[in-house]
Amino acid sequence: MAGSAVDGVKGKTEMIQEMSVLPNLYEQVDTKRKAITLADNIPIQNDAPSADRGGERLPAIIRAEKFCLYYGRKVGVKDISMDIHPRSVTAIIGPSGCGKSTFLRSINRMNDLIPHTRTEGLLTVEGRDVHDKRTDMVLLRQQVGIVFQKANPFPKSIFDNVSYGPRLQGIRGGSLSDLVETCLRDASLWEEVKDSLNKSALALSGGQQQRLCIARALATRPKVLLMDEPCSALDPISTARVEELVGELKKTYTIVTVTHNMQQAARISERTAFFCLGELIEYDSTKRIFTNPRKKQTEDYVTGRFG
Repeated sequence: MAGSAVDGVKGKTEMIQEMSVLPNLYEQVDTKRKAITLADNIPIQNDAPSADRGGERLPAIIRAEKFCLYYGRKVGVKDISMDIHPRSVTAIIGPSGCGKSTFLRSINRMNDLIPHTRTEGLLTVEGRDVHDKRTDMVLLRQQVGIVFQKANPFPKSIFDNVSYGPRLQGIRGGSLSDLVETCLRDASLWEEVKDSLNKSALALSGGQQQRLCIARALATRPKVLLMDEPCSALDPISTARVEELVGELKKTYTIVTVTHNMQQAARISERTAFFCLGELIEYDSTKRIFTNPRKKQTEDYVTGRFG
């Protein structure tokens, strides 16, 4: 009797121990299920950047090696190392304040407008050190255009908005008109505004204004287009138009976009970088990031456990 009583106690103890493990197991399974569900519900882009599909991969157009940026003593981004290849879309995701926009704006030195910033490491565009003292800032910003979170058209006509940059480059006459039409077509806006080019840009809708800003950025014929949350202030229909536009533009341009919308990152990008607390946690194909990330932090973020 004593033996069977002891066996009964041991059995109950083992059962309690097994049951205490179950919540952790359920939590792990639930996390994986969320990741799989997210991936199943989002049409994820092809793994390979566009530049790879014709054969050999083209050299990186943007390269960061141990790149750091500081606002005075405060770290903006730290030890960022990544390559971005031509004619592809790279999305940068992460919680607010993690350094996404800081890194994006470093590529064409928009952070120079903020007092007391300094950089360390290397950040290059087409092999040229962006932060070298000999860098021609005008040329850099012609080659690396940027579209901001909120549409910011000039208080001028639609035509004058798009032609502003080319005029500074000395383009005039018929060539200028042709360039404006081409850029508006590339931005999927021409058919909507072709009969009202002299109309104020401020009279356009929010989505149209954002596409006008994209056309203005394209007018200097950049090689890289930076987009800092370009759809955050737009309605779903306008967002869909911009996403469709990005899909067309990547055939010609290298696009780097910051977004808080993970579904959008999965829809439009081929590679995704996850930033957190100023550091690059993981950088891989979009499919890998959203279905089988290597880092626990990445998995927790894409499954909604923090952020």
